[in-house]
Amino acid sequence: MQREVELPFGSRGYVTVTMPVRSFSLLRGRLGRVPAVGGSAARPCGAPGAAWRTVRGFRSSGARHDAIIISGTEMAKQIQKEIQRGVESWISLGNRRPHLSIILVGDNPASHTYVRKKIRAASAVGICSEIILKPKDVSQEELLDITDQLNMDPRVSGILIQLPLPDHVDERTVCNGIAPEKDVDGFHIINIGRLCLDQHSLIPATASAVWEIIKRTGIETLGKNVVVAGRSKNVGMPIAMLLHTDGKHERPGGDATVTIAHRYTPKEQLKIHTQLADVIVVAAEVLKPYFGLLCDLEQND
Repeated sequence: MQREVELPFGSRGYVTVTMPVRSFSLLRGRLGRVPAVGGSAARPCGAPGAAWRTVRGFRSSGARHDAIIISGTEMAKQIQKEIQRGVESWISLGNRRPHLSIILVGDNPASHTYVRKKIRAASAVGICSEIILKPKDVSQEELLDITDQLNMDPRVSGILIQLPLPDHVDERTVCNGIAPEKDVDGFHIINIGRLCLDQHSLIPATASAVWEIIKRTGIETLGKNVVVAGRSKNVGMPIAMLLHTDGKHERPGGDATVTIAHRYTPKEQLKIHTQLADVIVVAAEVLKPYFGLLCDLEQND
């Protein structure tokens, strides 16, 4: 039988890590009481109308084969404290307080919400931040000029361009316009290249979150079969890279055997791969087909 760990993935969905019961028990023992995402009940895979029960803070269905989904909220709070201490230690050594510049284009409500949350998160750990707001018809050249200015500004520690950008702007070109050492999102071609070569780099946030929860909860990956459902260059691909690479390299990996599934993977093949998997990471914008398959695995276990 397998259990799932669910991580927030913006407004597009969640990243779900599924693991064997033994690993799940270890996870639950380390985290203790973990509230549901956003304080609301998480949906398990199971029959509609199944009775709910709570076990040490885990919201679950009473049915035997229902998956138990937990959040990374408590772990995130601990990491926030660690970062806050690190920032204060950095400043106490006479260094400049870190500064984050966020470029926000247009009036997309979701993008504005994300940026507000990032500003709050930065403030909570003692990082200064600013928003550079541009209209949706801003030219690509102007955005590149802005990134050039921020790259040369010694006051700026990190730069983030809120995606998506308008259709007339090439996201890859603009992301590559950020200096790699200031590339907070880890989308610059040099950071992606270093990630693929097992070298230290800035790692895309969602992939980093999945990797962090796996490491901190002691989920075994060495020699394990892992299925990553989703192949996006910002989430699925970096997750797969982190999980399959050598644990003895400069940037240690998970030493797992990784299979990447995507929208064109035949359902029957996907079912075979997931039945063989020790860990399943769902890193897709459209999660319904994968949740349905995971429920089938639970019921047939």
